[in-house]
Amino acid sequence: QVQVGESGGGLVQAGGSLRLSCAASGRTFSMGWFRQAPGKEREFVAAIDWKTYYADSVKGRFTISRDNAKNTVYLQMNSLKPEDTAVYYCAADTGYSGSAEWRYAYWGQGAQVTVSS
Repeated sequence: QVQVGESGGGLVQAGGSLRLSCAASGRTFSMGWFRQAPGKEREFVAAIDWKTYYADSVKGRFTISRDNAKNTVYLQMNSLKPEDTAVYYCAADTGYSGSAEWRYAYWGQGAQVTVSS
């Protein structure tokens, strides 16, 4: 069983930046970020295995990276918009998962990101 935990959420003004971190308790192959805004379904944001994947809505603004030695993945979020406000969830799996939410076996508790206008 792999445990996953996020950190780094908070409140930021539009145009600002935040970096989310996610540490896994064991080695994983795929790690990803998903988000859920109030009243909306959870959606894919970014993922990383041997390559990176991004939702169209965040391309060019968000960057996912990982430190395999620390079993940690990061999400650098720049040029934040009010519509980026959501609870951001980290997900991990030992197999290939890509952008498919259903493929991820391990999930964090979520980190709130609020972008004020």
